[in-house]
Amino acid sequence: MKYLALLRGINVGGNNKVAMSELRACFERAGFTGVSTYINSGNIFFESDVIDIVDLVQRCEGAIEGTFGFAVGVTVISQDEYKDAMQHAPSWWADGTLETRNDALFVIPPTTTQEVLDELAKKTSRVDRLDSHGQVVFWTLPMADYSKSVVPKIVGTPIYKRITIRSSTTAKKLLGLF
Repeated sequence: MKYLALLRGINVGGNNKVAMSELRACFERAGFTGVSTYINSGNIFFESDVIDIVDLVQRCEGAIEGTFGFAVGVTVISQDEYKDAMQHAPSWWADGTLETRNDALFVIPPTTTQEVLDELAKKTSRVDRLDSHGQVVFWTLPMADYSKSVVPKIVGTPIYKRITIRSSTTAKKLLGLF
């Protein structure tokens, strides 16, 4: 089965530096096949016979920590689940207007999408538009209202550490690479 692993917090601000060639080798040593990466932010395509997502997450996180010496949050999503989530993105998400910011928040197991939505609901302002499908939360807001948004309010909170964020541009590109 084909999967996409999305790493949280690598190669950001000079912290947790990981070369993509080393990351690919790490995943291959962990027994995964068909390993490839997209850009330097930790998007790894791979194949595995394992179907338990929590098990895959633990294997990926363990391999990364064993190789690079630091812990990284990882979410894993199957090709079918990724395509399904993207097909169910709300019509207002990433509608092509430059005046909006559009992100996909990927939930890191064992945290659930509902737990993330519950935390976001506590801080959401009227400018945020949120929806979800599977383990993906779709988020849009007017760029002019960024300071009023929920996302800056969750930075540093426990729930923020249980998601990894990709722009709509990256999320769509990843869909095309599957």
